[in-house]
Amino acid sequence: MNMATELPDAFEKFIGQPDYPCLGAKSAVGKNQIEYVIARDIRSAWDDLTIIEALGKFASEYTKFRTMFQSLVVIFQSEEVLTEEAFEHALWDRLQSLHDKDEFHGFAYDGSVAAEPSHPEFSLSFGGQAFFAVGLHPGASRQARRFSRNAIVFNLHDQFERLRAAGKYENMRAKILQRDKDWTGSINPMLAVHGSVSEARQYSGRAVGEDWQCTFRPHQWQDAASGRDTNRSE
Repeated sequence: MNMATELPDAFEKFIGQPDYPCLGAKSAVGKNQIEYVIARDIRSAWDDLTIIEALGKFASEYTKFRTMFQSLVVIFQSEEVLTEEAFEHALWDRLQSLHDKDEFHGFAYDGSVAAEPSHPEFSLSFGGQAFFAVGLHPGASRQARRFSRNAIVFNLHDQFERLRAAGKYENMRAKILQRDKDWTGSINPMLAVHGSVSEARQYSGRAVGEDWQCTFRPHQWQDAASGRDTNRSE
């Protein structure tokens, strides 16, 4: 198998299912605006330097052109099926390692979001740009997250903000929630409105309780700028 082509093709077939709920992902596929990194194993740091370099380049290119509906997708070749808890642990290990390398490369945390993972305005930051991460894996309980390989989708937060500014975000979000309910049979309880609870709870796709604590430890703890409208989510 040529992983460089087979895995992206499989991902786009997954997103391309007629009833797949995420309209933003479907737009990115339709516009051919997904960049891919093929890595070995989500439990290994082997490809972290490659991933962080790709994220930095992706963030830089976005600041130049600000093209809507684009994502960077990391697909891991390992076929081992992890439990939701094991996947969540591996996901945050990778995100922590990527954050450490981003700081080593001299990038400051995006000042428009909070770095502390329990903060309602928390977001990841790579290359100076805020990102939302979506974990996909074969063992996911939610159908929309149940891809054949472990994967992480990185989406730029600025895209959500621009949709809100254009008055399009809430309608799009409502459609996604309804499509997810129609496809799966229930609305995803983790898709809380951004600004009410930390978005970190959504990344792995596992339903977590009120006592859940994120293992991510940022090197810079920043609060979002005061006075911003924080009512947003994926």
